[in-house]
Amino acid sequence: MLLTAPAELTLTQRQCLASTDMAITVVDTLSGMRRVLRAPVEERGDALRSMLEPISGMYRYFPGEVDLVAMHQMASGFPLDRDEERCLDALDTLAEAGAWERVRDALNTALDVQLAATPGLVAPDITVLLMLGDPGDALFMGPSLGVTGNGGISGYILITLWPFPENVARLEATVVHELNHNLRYSPGGVVWDPMTVTVGEHVVSEGLADAFARQLHGDELGYTRIGVPHLHDDAVFAKVVTGLDVTGMQNFTAWVHGDTHAERYGATPVGLPTGAGYAVGNRLVDAYLAATGQTAAQALHADSAEIIATALRQRS
Repeated sequence: MLLTAPAELTLTQRQCLASTDMAITVVDTLSGMRRVLRAPVEERGDALRSMLEPISGMYRYFPGEVDLVAMHQMASGFPLDRDEERCLDALDTLAEAGAWERVRDALNTALDVQLAATPGLVAPDITVLLMLGDPGDALFMGPSLGVTGNGGISGYILITLWPFPENVARLEATVVHELNHNLRYSPGGVVWDPMTVTVGEHVVSEGLADAFARQLHGDELGYTRIGVPHLHDDAVFAKVVTGLDVTGMQNFTAWVHGDTHAERYGATPVGLPTGAGYAVGNRLVDAYLAATGQTAAQALHADSAEIIATALRQRS
């Protein structure tokens, strides 16, 4: 099935895969962002809101009406009132790197691998937005290393990045990571219940997504960058394990992303460095995959409690 785009939108690709009825739609945000950044300042908000409309369904679980521009700003999206030339130059860098085509091709390849590993998987139609980040956001450009992703809401993937060379090189792995989240939490997969979900589920999901990205693109590119410094830190591992049963999504940022991110969003720090949960998630998932002989793709819907229990048994 092919998604139908609103008449005012240009799409860089509309790809319907023969192996499934799903469609992956990569929105032409390159043209859209250029239009926004070249518009008079007072018109940029409306232009951005129109460009973001294809992912409005990403916020369907939010109470009340969601301001797409406000969500863009909260997610460290590019600014509307400064740094225009810097952002336009960054867009040229992404265009020269073939970013949008690479995103499409990486998703198509990854989906084929996933379908081969899990026959009968019902995959959703997915709308993908690749967005430029805010070069004036110290957290985004510093601790976050200029890249964030959101793929946990079925049917939508949003990548926000600054084209540092490392991020451009990792573009395929980044979007494949988010595809893994999307398929894990799509209908028929794992249910993310805000009332009962644990830090352990979130940590495991990051490890599974990285393992899938590494399965396709290798260890050098497949790890989420913020987790790499702590992959072999046993003190960080031990600390995160103490929080795996914590519930309440307001608490997750500290345990998964670390204290610096928690402070930014008003959460309570717990004494963890940036990317701690990603590092621990990789270690838990790798131990589970080694014990079971599965690939990351085969473990797409594996129960997080089983993954944790299996991994911790291997360490005892």
